Amino acid sequence: MEHETTQAPMQIARQRFKLRVWITSRLWAQVMAGMVLGFGAGLLLSEGAGLINPETAEVIGLWLAVPGRIFLALIAMVLIPLIFSSIVGGLAGAGSGAQLRAVGLRLAGFILFTTTLAAAIGVALAQSLQPGKALSGFAAIPASEGAADSGTLPDMAASPARTTLPDLIVNILPANPTAAIVQGDMLAVVVLAVLVGISVTQVQRARVAPFLDLMDALLSISMNIVKWAMFLAPVAVFGLMAQLVARMGLETMLGISGYVGAVLLGLAALLSLYFLIAAVFAGITPWRFVSVAGSNLLLAFSTSSSSAVMPVTIQTARQFGVPESIANLVVPLGATMNMAGTALYQAVAILFLAQLAGVDLSAAQIGIVVATLVASSIGAPGTPGVSIAILISVATSIGIPVEGMVIILGVDRLLDMCRTMVNVTGDLVAAVLFRGAGQSDALPA
Repeated sequence: MEHETTQAPMQIARQRFKLRVWITSRLWAQVMAGMVLGFGAGLLLSEGAGLINPETAEVIGLWLAVPGRIFLALIAMVLIPLIFSSIVGGLAGAGSGAQLRAVGLRLAGFILFTTTLAAAIGVALAQSLQPGKALSGFAAIPASEGAADSGTLPDMAASPARTTLPDLIVNILPANPTAAIVQGDMLAVVVLAVLVGISVTQVQRARVAPFLDLMDALLSISMNIVKWAMFLAPVAVFGLMAQLVARMGLETMLGISGYVGAVLLGLAALLSLYFLIAAVFAGITPWRFVSVAGSNLLLAFSTSSSSAVMPVTIQTARQFGVPESIANLVVPLGATMNMAGTALYQAVAILFLAQLAGVDLSAAQIGIVVATLVASSIGAPGTPGVSIAILISVATSIGIPVEGMVIILGVDRLLDMCRTMVNVTGDLVAAVLFRGAGQSDALPA
């Protein structure tokens, strides 16, 4: 029996080591090649190239994206058990209640500080660069036409607009955990995992040992499936990039370069801030950070999902010397709640819509926008379209027309890729900042 209980952690360590070897030895170059080739293929398929009619190009793009969709589906299939078992195991292995409180308070402070600062950077850039002024003529489009072009935008806005702040606070607690799991409500799953993990630390170890063994087994199985999915990563990146570029084309990118440039400039500033924090407080230079985490960030960029690359992010954090218990706790929480890049993007987008419609916001209204975006970015569930729904909700609440959302939707995928990469960087920086808060945990040999 003792041999069996010691065998399981060894198997998990070996699987994680194999995943880390795969990441560090080959994945970086293959993902980069897939991105470059996918970009070139997308240009050839785009309408501007004139080589293939748009209908045929769309069909080809859909087929090219099949490996990417399978890759994301494989990750999504094990995402909830992976997050749940990682957080519970991380909390159970983090040590005393004082250590848990220290990590939790520091992480909450880090997320609140960086998210607020990110939203403020977005507001400052949008106010100074005024990206919406160049396209202000778009505001002349009638509301009915804009709504028709934007597809399901009114329906997407309806639910958040009716939700009050007290309701949001209460709904954080998953009244029906089974429904939360079925609906993919990651925030509810994280809250449930945190509550279970803390409760585990308050129960005698002998009584919870079978449950913790189950969590170890669940984590091991999930990591094995992730390892399989990693073999698809380069082909997945190629297909997703080709489909994106084929649909957008260079003309679309250049036509709204002011708005895209403002978001990218803000994300670059936030990325520099993360590098500075890692260098000053953790002693990790930007060059070392990129050399270790480069493949992880490229994968986050190409998949547009911090949750999808969460297993890789955990392994990258381990390469920085982060104890396993801290990595398993901080990274899943960060992938769900640390969304500073999203807050920055939304701040620029809100002011872009206001400038597009010729609406001047007062300082008080801008303050409300920042506070709302910070709260919504931290607490938003990880479901498709929720970022756009939050934008519409905030815009309509302060009287900004949302017809310009058509423009934002046109480049949302590209900007989503960039802000996801920044969000993952934030998760890694948070992990290395708190690596000293857990017990020492050597890397598997």
